[in-house]
Amino acid sequence: MRRRISAVALAAGLAAVVAVTAPAAQAGPGGTDGTDRTDRAGRADTSALAQDQDPERVEYFSGPGAHPRHTTVPASAPLSAKQKATIADDGDVVPVVQAGPSDVKLDVVFIGDGYTAAQQGDFHTDVRAKWSEMAAVEPYASYEDLFNVWAVDAHSRQSGVSGDPTSDVRKDTALGSEFHCDGIERLLCVDTNKVEAYASKAADPDLVVVLGNSAKYGGAGYFDITSPSGYDGIATASSDHADSDQVAVHETGHSLGKLADEYWYDDGGTYTGPEPGDLNLTKLSAAEMSAQKAKWYRWLGQPSPDGGTVGAYEGGGYHPRGLNRPTSDSIMRTLGREFNLPGREAMIAGFHRHAPVLSSTTPTDRRLRRTERVRVETSGRAQLRWYVDGREVRRARGESAVTPRALGVPADGRPHTLTARATDPTDAVRDPKLRAELLTGSLSWHC
Repeated sequence: MRRRISAVALAAGLAAVVAVTAPAAQAGPGGTDGTDRTDRAGRADTSALAQDQDPERVEYFSGPGAHPRHTTVPASAPLSAKQKATIADDGDVVPVVQAGPSDVKLDVVFIGDGYTAAQQGDFHTDVRAKWSEMAAVEPYASYEDLFNVWAVDAHSRQSGVSGDPTSDVRKDTALGSEFHCDGIERLLCVDTNKVEAYASKAADPDLVVVLGNSAKYGGAGYFDITSPSGYDGIATASSDHADSDQVAVHETGHSLGKLADEYWYDDGGTYTGPEPGDLNLTKLSAAEMSAQKAKWYRWLGQPSPDGGTVGAYEGGGYHPRGLNRPTSDSIMRTLGREFNLPGREAMIAGFHRHAPVLSSTTPTDRRLRRTERVRVETSGRAQLRWYVDGREVRRARGESAVTPRALGVPADGRPHTLTARATDPTDAVRDPKLRAELLTGSLSWHC
């Protein structure tokens, strides 16, 4: 049975990159309103070097039933030589889920903060629990075999994180996790430069999540993190809050699905800009989308997993007017819901951007012997077929290992071509361009 996301998930506070820009006037508490930015964890305006860098934009969660808000926090200070040396000697990488090689899978990297050397086993347990809960949500549940999961051990001198339970509590931790960040109780900040240094120990991080050793309600999603390691942002979460995994699903809608937030602020005004590039926002009405064959027109009128029917509902992208969203109340608006149909399609496409439907360890740049075994791997629900010189060998459908001779390649000395093709047939994707570019794969060998 598919696990339904709880309506209280906003309490959790796990976040990831958000591919949208919130107007400065909507930053909320601790953003542009002059709140004291004293950084007790050693980031930011305590460092002249950090002051020269742009502030970091974050999304945070203020309370149950509330929509996320946005603000900026001071940039993390560059690492000192001593800090770099300390991190270099730390950070064992522990496999939690190994679905395949990192270059053909989507790699989720969890880093623990506020776990002492004696608590690393607890951290690994927390990672397994969070991933298990997250992987139970669609479309993750149908594509779980696309993901590798790694735990990067960061040894803290003290257990717990700063600001838990109150702002005066200070902890000496590896990543400087801190509630009450920038004067906002539920905002859980980290030293992003330290996070990057630990994340880079993993082979190919695509998503990075920091688990703070705490049950306190809160978290953050960092917007503008440009990582040399290749991931698109940093998420923070309380390890022991019951719903932190559920908020992660919303946030990966941004980083993997490239989806915009579908909520708005009452003071957001009317959107007057150009047609958004976001997949789940439009200025068009349902009739206009249908006539122009634009945005989510293929889904119009269809019942959606998040409840209701796909149409054009006013409000989204932080504006109560001028923009329409696909459904009344999806997970990109309220975390008690599921992805709507356009959102689910975008997530599946995002998965396959990192994990192709077809891969092989057998090189394609050399001639095969007739008796040589060719091995391939398909991902998700992909269906596999084999072809010799363009003609399908029907008896080999679904076979992951074949030889040219077994498929009927003749020993006539002439060149022949062996081809494997895989297609994800899911009906959750209707866009033919996405299906052709991301849900279909082909590999060929000369023999």
